[in-house]
Amino acid sequence: MVNRMNIKHLEHLLALADTGSFSRAAEKLFITQSALSRSIQSLEDDLEGKVLDRIGKRNELTPLGVDVVSRARHIVRDAAELRQSAKLLQGGGRGAISVGLGSGPAALLMVPLMCEAAKKQNMRVAITQGPVELQILQLRSRQLDAMVVDMRRVIPAADLNIESLVDLKAGFVVRANHPLMDKKTVTLSDVLRFHVASTPLSDEVARQMVDQYGSQANPSEMVTLRCDDVASLVNTVAQSDAIFLGVIAATRSGLKDGSLVELHLKPKLVASARFAYVTLAGRTEAPAMTSFRGFVRDHLRD
Repeated sequence: MVNRMNIKHLEHLLALADTGSFSRAAEKLFITQSALSRSIQSLEDDLEGKVLDRIGKRNELTPLGVDVVSRARHIVRDAAELRQSAKLLQGGGRGAISVGLGSGPAALLMVPLMCEAAKKQNMRVAITQGPVELQILQLRSRQLDAMVVDMRRVIPAADLNIESLVDLKAGFVVRANHPLMDKKTVTLSDVLRFHVASTPLSDEVARQMVDQYGSQANPSEMVTLRCDDVASLVNTVAQSDAIFLGVIAATRSGLKDGSLVELHLKPKLVASARFAYVTLAGRTEAPAMTSFRGFVRDHLRD
């Protein structure tokens, strides 16, 4: 059985393996180099074998060390989750969440989530936006508790829970007095006379559009105004002749007050965005995150 002291030794070995240097590892761990050296020596004594070869100024893992590091990552992670679980139970699951949002989910969830948090005295919310790849790194480093992103942009992995949430209809939206509103029938050729504004689209959506309308509908060529911030795209469309291409639900307030109108093409666009709730496998979910999960399901809808 690995006791608490051994887990600390394993954490020290992982820091050393990740940094490759006693000085950098000690700095990362906020301990002295001599304390780190004693910790590694204690680990070697417990294992009755060397985990590290000190070759001049270089430090290399021995075959035993490579095996220990591989196993230690799981042990240290599980120990951290156990401490987190105990903390949540003892502290009542404090109302603090840190979440990453993709461009589409951000347009639908950002303001409602902050408004909801503002109603609760002890609630703390930290929202991160950015490339899905970066958010996954932040999730794995425990900087994020969960992500709500385009499911088609997440590569499945053993350490990720990927929960499909909803498929939301995609389409074209213009301002109410847009020149195309005078046409009885609107084709893609008509759309291409204007700037098309969109977030980066998945390869799957691109294939769907090309299958329906031909190569001229490839988003890499058709989209002339590209931005990760859906709200900025929608505002641009509301103030210009640009045409929004994306999740219709992201424009719901403008559609409701009549300032924006969905543009119906012939043939009709058949495409959707699939959003997912992504967390780390095996990680204890705080009560606040359970509430957030329900909030997301309530607000992600056409």
